[in-house]
Amino acid sequence: MLNHIELMGRLTRDPELRRTGSGTPVTSFSLAVDRDFKSQDGEKETDFIDIVAWRATAEFVSKYFKKGRMAVVEGRLQLRDWTDRDGIKRRSAEVVADNVYFGDSKRGESADVAPDDSIPADNGQVSV
Repeated sequence: MLNHIELMGRLTRDPELRRTGSGTPVTSFSLAVDRDFKSQDGEKETDFIDIVAWRATAEFVSKYFKKGRMAVVEGRLQLRDWTDRDGIKRRSAEVVADNVYFGDSKRGESADVAPDDSIPADNGQVSV
């Protein structure tokens, strides 16, 4: 079976780095990804996709990416079932990032640049 996703889009907010109870880094962010076609009224549509990255990839993303930066994400789709505060069962879809690459260049800015465009994540996952 295959569960592989590749996305390219702009971050809609700064990545949010947290640590699990055992100290594992995890970051979440959202990508605005344009669709390849326009709607019936001629407007280009955009999907806003939630992404989560773990360990070294989480630290890399939180250090080098900010709102508006173009990113390429390779990963897999994950569905999570959860219960909200009112006791209603919900389901969320998110992409678990295995690799995150720069989708644009950062010319003319004096920000730190990583020697490699990506740092692969460990394949394991720890629950938050």
